[in-house]
Amino acid sequence: MMKPDDRSNEFSISPHYTTRELIPENQETPIHFLRHWITPEDFLFLRNHFPYPSLKEEAFLLPIDGEVKQPKIFRYGDLLHMPSRTVTAVLECSGNKRAYFCPQVYGVQWEDGALCQAIWKGVSLSYLLSLTEIADTAVEVVFEGYDAGKRTDIDGVFHYARSLPISKAICPDTLIAYELNGKILPYKHGYPLRLIVPQWYGMAWVKWLKRITVINHHFTGPFQEIDYNYYPCKENDLGKRPVTTINVNSIIQYPLDLSEMNTGTHYIEGLAWTGEGIVSKVEISTDYGQTWHKASLNQDLSQPYSWVGWTYVWMVGQKGEYTIFSRATDTCGRTQPFEPEWNRKGYGYNGIASVRVKIE
Repeated sequence: MMKPDDRSNEFSISPHYTTRELIPENQETPIHFLRHWITPEDFLFLRNHFPYPSLKEEAFLLPIDGEVKQPKIFRYGDLLHMPSRTVTAVLECSGNKRAYFCPQVYGVQWEDGALCQAIWKGVSLSYLLSLTEIADTAVEVVFEGYDAGKRTDIDGVFHYARSLPISKAICPDTLIAYELNGKILPYKHGYPLRLIVPQWYGMAWVKWLKRITVINHHFTGPFQEIDYNYYPCKENDLGKRPVTTINVNSIIQYPLDLSEMNTGTHYIEGLAWTGEGIVSKVEISTDYGQTWHKASLNQDLSQPYSWVGWTYVWMVGQKGEYTIFSRATDTCGRTQPFEPEWNRKGYGYNGIASVRVKIE
């Protein structure tokens, strides 16, 4: 059995691709059929921009340079012996629920399943940055992954790279992770090292970390300046602003949309989550929002990065067709709107969740 300290020597990954495998893999979590507090590894959603990268020995070295007084190269094995930190956090793709925008927008047509929750363990990025001594001129921290390829809109080959402002980079729970759900970080989820940014959408959680660079200006890579921005206008870039914090949101897991049900008592179940504060309440309506009723929250509210399960007991005696709404509110006063903010790349959908049922 491999010892934890031996992980840096485990193996090099050099996939042999077929033509089909050159297409980036994107798969949803079967979120309506899971009732787990922690999403099992096999059901974590996958979001990739390029084919999976080939990793060699250099992948077990993590350089930090740029606007620092002491540039360093951290070895994977060294990170395992540093003070560790564990966070349980929702991971949501910023394009989750994109398929529900009206008018429709182009992009991966995610429904509800670009969403999961896991336990991440690693080293606090702030600890590593303290060892390099950030210069006073530092503005942002850039994270570059090993995954790379061509884009359709501009020429060249690009590595997936994103930046964080210094204020977010030095948050104690911003991690360089090497474990997921108590096991070695799986290759498809960023092995050997992945950035974890609780409360932010998944585009910030850079996988297969290649290097970290501290810079004294705003990063302008294409995954920062072109993608992952809200563009409220279809024809121009007026009002453009970056995608960052997760919007307050909810889904109805049961019943499924277009279900047929009997009269009587039914348990409406779902999840709610947010990137600011914590979820304070979930409300249900079965009359198109004329009246709202509080659902019961199933988990302790003291966990700031986690989703909360909720249940509402619905007693229905009249046959007919119904639309069930759910909306979540967080402790920062944000509530899901009836109409989410439309944007041409389809990010941050958080309109009130709904399912249609027929009572017979």
